[in-house]
Amino acid sequence: MNKFTFRILHFTRKLPSRQLLIGLSIAIGFVVGMIAVVMKNLVHFIQNLLTGGFSVDYSNYLYVLYPAIGILATLIFIKYILRRPVEDGIPNVLHAISRDQGIIKKHNTFSSVITSALTVGFGGSVGLEGPTVVTGAATGSVFSRALGLNYKQTVSVLGFAAAAAMSAIFKAPIAAVVFALEVILFDMTMTALVPLLLASIVAALTSYFFLGQDVLYPFEVLHKFNLSDTPFFLGFGVFAALVSVYFIKLYVFSGKLFAKIKGWLFQFIIGASVLGILIFLFPALYGEGYEAINLALTGNMDFIFDNSIFYSLQSNTHIGLLLLLGILLFKVVATSLTFRAGGIGGIFAPTLFIGTMSGLLFVKVMNFYGYTDLPESHFALVGMAGLLAGVVHAPLTAIFLIAEITGGYELFLPIMMVATTSYSISKLLSPNSIYTIQLKKRGDVLTHHKDRAMLSLMNINKLLEKDFHTVSPNANLGELVKIVADSHRNIFPVVDNEGTFHGMVSLDQIRHIMFKPELYETTPVSSLSYRPSKVVDINDDMETVATKFQHSGKYNLVVLDGEKYVGFVSRANVFSEYRKLLKDFSED
Repeated sequence: MNKFTFRILHFTRKLPSRQLLIGLSIAIGFVVGMIAVVMKNLVHFIQNLLTGGFSVDYSNYLYVLYPAIGILATLIFIKYILRRPVEDGIPNVLHAISRDQGIIKKHNTFSSVITSALTVGFGGSVGLEGPTVVTGAATGSVFSRALGLNYKQTVSVLGFAAAAAMSAIFKAPIAAVVFALEVILFDMTMTALVPLLLASIVAALTSYFFLGQDVLYPFEVLHKFNLSDTPFFLGFGVFAALVSVYFIKLYVFSGKLFAKIKGWLFQFIIGASVLGILIFLFPALYGEGYEAINLALTGNMDFIFDNSIFYSLQSNTHIGLLLLLGILLFKVVATSLTFRAGGIGGIFAPTLFIGTMSGLLFVKVMNFYGYTDLPESHFALVGMAGLLAGVVHAPLTAIFLIAEITGGYELFLPIMMVATTSYSISKLLSPNSIYTIQLKKRGDVLTHHKDRAMLSLMNINKLLEKDFHTVSPNANLGELVKIVADSHRNIFPVVDNEGTFHGMVSLDQIRHIMFKPELYETTPVSSLSYRPSKVVDINDDMETVATKFQHSGKYNLVVLDGEKYVGFVSRANVFSEYRKLLKDFSED
């Protein structure tokens, strides 16, 4: 560290918390904005280089090869150059907040940029927002460690970085703030609100400067919202929810299916082969699919036939609708296969793509077979909000994001109706979002229920008490009395030489016989011990531990690792740690 850097760090560490966070948010906003610009330009350069000369009326067989090449290059980089895993984007940030004190590994400041550019640039059916978020958050984590920030400040900084990433990648500063509040930051104080806004603003300005001020999906409202269309929007909200649940369920199923395939090479070969075939049949599945979305928003279905073997059938509406249904269903498969084969990317872009296709399919079917005259572009637009709300379980983010990235503010009411309906039904059918469903298995889920959020931040290993004197199952009452005399506890775990837990003895149980020497030799400890009705597994999350305390009525619970004795956890320590965390996060 040179003297200049040392002086900067020394100066910033002396700043009051509010001023420090404001300064950090501006710096993070600019840095993350630049990261988003680099990633966007890099992916577009690769895509133009590979597919720029493709003829629209020719089904190019290179669509079969390109995704495999990109994913293989990603795997080679991860396994033989980086030599460490590159975790999923936004779930990785949530895991860092709930389990790693907000610390994200330094390699994430560049590894997600390289791997996602290779995956998406070569046609992997995923997006860039997840890698951008984790890259920004990793950058914020580096800042936090360099400045010695506490946990609460570090979490805030990760929220700033996530908002900056979303703001820059989508040019949507308002939605980015809502996203950070709805998905990343479960408890926001006024101290962190202004820096959050600043990070989003600076990132958006950076993106505007280098990528222009045009909205991501230009949209012109040709027809005002008609009240008589309300039942159709509500009906579409139900359809969007069902598609969202299909997305979540198939994504989870693909993970379980590929987990049974031994070896990354076989997973790559199977996943990349099927993915290549799907993209060859439906070229609209290639990459992020922004061009297809823009055409769909105008009601144009040419993207279904362009570059495909079905080009000669573009005048057949029935075939077009069947192919549109195929694109909708197989986009979920293509996205899942991209991840399972080893690719790196985000979920947002595929979700927006599927939402647009869902809306276009719904309205095309209604107009063609139902003899209605619904505005096709309106349903294609609100479809993005419906799928985003249903898949990510972030309805407010969906509402503001779609309004911002399309300029469709005049359709705010139907966007709200579809997003709310889709979210409500999807939440009922699939309680966990696509981000949190994989974290649920590890007990890492952060929620906006404050009690649960605080419990998820607590670690049982830090609350373990190991000063309980153990007694052998082969001991007798006399040996137990000697142990009692040297202990300040009233519970004595019965543990053998291999550490296996056999039960425990409480002082109240033996109080009436411990002063009867005639029983010392003839009373084995095994006859005095009992197996508690509630035990804590070392891998239990703290919400489970709290529930066991509530149901058992005990003040101390034994902690086991399988059948091995680990220690005890007390109700008093859990409550004390909970109050400490609550105080730390609630103070402004």
